[in-house]
Amino acid sequence: MEKSYLLAIDQSTSGTKALIIDRAGQITAQSAIPHRQYYPRPGWVEHDPMEIYANCIRAAQEVLAIAEVGPESLAALTITNQRETAVLWDVTTGLPVHAAIVWQCQRTADQCAAYQQAGHEESVRSKTGLMLDPYFSAAKWGWILEHAEGVREKLADGKLLAGTIDSWLLWKLSGGKAHATDYTNASRTSLFNIHTLQWDEELCGLFGVPLQLLPEVKGSDEIFGYTEDSELFGDCRVPITGVIGDSQGALFGNQCFESGMAKATYGTGTSVLMNVGESPISSGNGLVSAIAWGRGGKVTYAVEAVIRTSGDSLTWVRDNLGLFRTFEEMEMMLEHTPDSEGVYLVPAFVGLGAPYWDSYARASITGMNRGTTKAHIIRAAIESIAFQVHDAVKLMENETAVALQELRADGGASDNVKLMQFQADLLGKRVVKSEIAELSALGSAYLGGVGIGFWPSLEAIGTAREGAISYQPKMRPELREAHCSGWQKAVSSVLTRNA
Repeated sequence: MEKSYLLAIDQSTSGTKALIIDRAGQITAQSAIPHRQYYPRPGWVEHDPMEIYANCIRAAQEVLAIAEVGPESLAALTITNQRETAVLWDVTTGLPVHAAIVWQCQRTADQCAAYQQAGHEESVRSKTGLMLDPYFSAAKWGWILEHAEGVREKLADGKLLAGTIDSWLLWKLSGGKAHATDYTNASRTSLFNIHTLQWDEELCGLFGVPLQLLPEVKGSDEIFGYTEDSELFGDCRVPITGVIGDSQGALFGNQCFESGMAKATYGTGTSVLMNVGESPISSGNGLVSAIAWGRGGKVTYAVEAVIRTSGDSLTWVRDNLGLFRTFEEMEMMLEHTPDSEGVYLVPAFVGLGAPYWDSYARASITGMNRGTTKAHIIRAAIESIAFQVHDAVKLMENETAVALQELRADGGASDNVKLMQFQADLLGKRVVKSEIAELSALGSAYLGGVGIGFWPSLEAIGTAREGAISYQPKMRPELREAHCSGWQKAVSSVLTRNA
């Protein structure tokens, strides 16, 4: 039977999606299943790896049923995933030894600060392109190895493996035969040397993560293994390829193939990523160097500004404050509130990312008066996303000396018309939003599909840029300056270095 489809798994911070993609590069069916978020202590964030894997299986089965496609018609399964989230599991039981520690989690902030004070940050940055921060995976694995019950005995017996979410899914899907990751996910751990493209023994020693626990690292377009879990496809073995972290997947899906092209993925947090070509660029001031993807035996590099909380601000306003029930209700309220009237929400619920990188900053709403309504707070939450992306882009331009030509937008929050227009207004540049929201999944499918010959080349794929929506800046420069000045004052009030 002809292998006419790809199955893309998009495992994000909030849930798992499965998509069927045809030879025209179009999404023909999709299924989505949320998973639970756990907050055991202030600043701590966890997921259940078994729930995530079960949802992966369920979403895949559901989308095949929706598309009326059998597993024998699949040319490959591709994976894009939330990055930095750390899992440690027992190879004999196939069970995690602790909850997954999510990229947002701040439990290792004190440990990272101690490493900084001991003078280790320059070594980490020079090798990995990353600053010492609890955002990244290494300190999370170290924490689990230190605190999980019985983990030292399992380590001594050689029963443990460590990985990010892609590695966890690969290992489970392959029936324990493939322990691997790709360059993009490896480069977000603080243990991978982005110059030599190898795990670094010295950094493993620093963070207390034995080298033998870590997965093999491959290019995103290679075959990582084959599905062996009979619960998924029965006896049908499907190759697994196109493995890439979600932000880099969106960069590829947005067709940012040339140096200087940038995208922002508006999700739970937001990643602003710029392609910088075949050589890494040293960066600082909250900007990190990264691997964009590995393809055709070559590595492409990027610089990235990470925003810890963006779309999650709206979830907080809805669920914790109860200011609206549905996003349709929110839109109706905003129609009658065209301005936040000086109210700013600084969403430092788990600290602030670029360009501040303050793990101890905490959220604040400023500028309220007796006339402030819930609609003003909602609008401030939306605008906080655009303000943070504006800060990130300006940092990126300063560090790379490359002016942004346009920003390509994707992710759930990019559906919000008011957010996208406000973003263009703040940047003073065009923002282009694809009508296809699932660009991380498409990026993984493009990489894997071309890698296995499903498509002969990238040019043969139907373009995701067709029908894109363009937002042109309309705001007066003096009003833009007033907005940004008010935002900077609000941010300054929560930074711990100002305390």
